[in-house]
Amino acid sequence: MKITWFGHSAFRLEFGSSVVLIDPFLTGNPAFAGDPEAASAGATHVLLSHGHSDHVGDAVAICKRTGAKLVANYDLCMWLGRQGVEKMDPMNTGGTTDQGEFAVSLTIAFHSSGVLEQNGMSQHLGLPNGVVVAPKAKGEPVVYHMGDTEIFSDMALIGELHQPTVAMVPVGDRFTMGPRSAAVAVKRFLPSVTTAIPCHYATFGLLLPDASGFVAEMQGAKARVLVPEKGVPVTL
Repeated sequence: MKITWFGHSAFRLEFGSSVVLIDPFLTGNPAFAGDPEAASAGATHVLLSHGHSDHVGDAVAICKRTGAKLVANYDLCMWLGRQGVEKMDPMNTGGTTDQGEFAVSLTIAFHSSGVLEQNGMSQHLGLPNGVVVAPKAKGEPVVYHMGDTEIFSDMALIGELHQPTVAMVPVGDRFTMGPRSAAVAVKRFLPSVTTAIPCHYATFGLLLPDASGFVAEMQGAKARVLVPEKGVPVTL
């Protein structure tokens, strides 16, 4: 599997014939300096953790341009369907759907999910989620994208049920876990994880400027911390 980080919580996963984008916040992302169309070229699926604009990002444009299937919670799918997304697979927390070469499961996450509409009214977009991507091919890693979340002890159940080996971990503080709680989450509750990739930092001034605190807190952990260069694929 090739994994590319585009800054914030946006990732591209490539394995088999699948090109999976998770939370593709590209256009308007201060941490992304690339070309959104190149970053999303060939997308087969777009997976969303929740409805905040810094996670929905370019989802509608990508789905329209590439024909990618949108996979997200039911409320968010219906809202994006009204914006022109036609190919979708709505689901909800605790569910698993078959996407051909892989399965997607939505887990709980402790955050919020909504958008401020043009009329000034707040639109609730379902519960926030973590996203588990489980390829069917032997040897491919199971990926747990935590979404935006606080630490919670039931992460241990997510670990037990899904046995992820790669975790995308929000570490930027203020809106999600900070370095210490993020490290405890991986070390205490996700023993199967061998690669932890920090995200959701250094995008805006309100977030921590780097992942150094998480790296320090993970010293001595079983899982290695991978801080990828933005836009550069790594193979796991």
